[in-house]
Amino acid sequence: MQKIAPCLWFNDNAEEAVKFYTSIFRKSKVGRIARYDKAGEKVSGRPAGSVMSIDFRIEGQDFTALNGGPHFKFNEAVSFVVHCRTQREVDYYWRKLTAGGGKEQQCGWLKDRFGVSWQVVPVALHKLMNSRDPARRQRVMEALLKMVKLDVGKLEKAAEGRK
Repeated sequence: MQKIAPCLWFNDNAEEAVKFYTSIFRKSKVGRIARYDKAGEKVSGRPAGSVMSIDFRIEGQDFTALNGGPHFKFNEAVSFVVHCRTQREVDYYWRKLTAGGGKEQQCGWLKDRFGVSWQVVPVALHKLMNSRDPARRQRVMEALLKMVKLDVGKLEKAAEGRK
């Protein structure tokens, strides 16, 4: 078990969210499921026997999903970055994470159907943005700012000064 792991607060669909995430990421696993008991039912208003929390792991990262009620909503202040080696990976994660009502956003950001924010980023972007050539970095940034889903080929062409 990791010393620090994010806890994602859902209204009442933590189990659905965990199934969604573990279906997308190949290296994933559902762990312990805790259920509300009679005492928890009185405090939470959730029925005894319903899912309270689920531990799960995706790509080596531990998470907990909690059915905590409608008190809190996700926002972009916290997001998860998916580092992709190829454009094919970018396309795969983009398609999967936006499925079922996800919202595409600027510069490789998206919100999945549960409202969780993700950044789907090619690892090539890090190399391009860390070039020693300021003009090259500027061209990459200008191209990046025009994109929603990131395109490795267009970023590389921009870096080289090609259209």
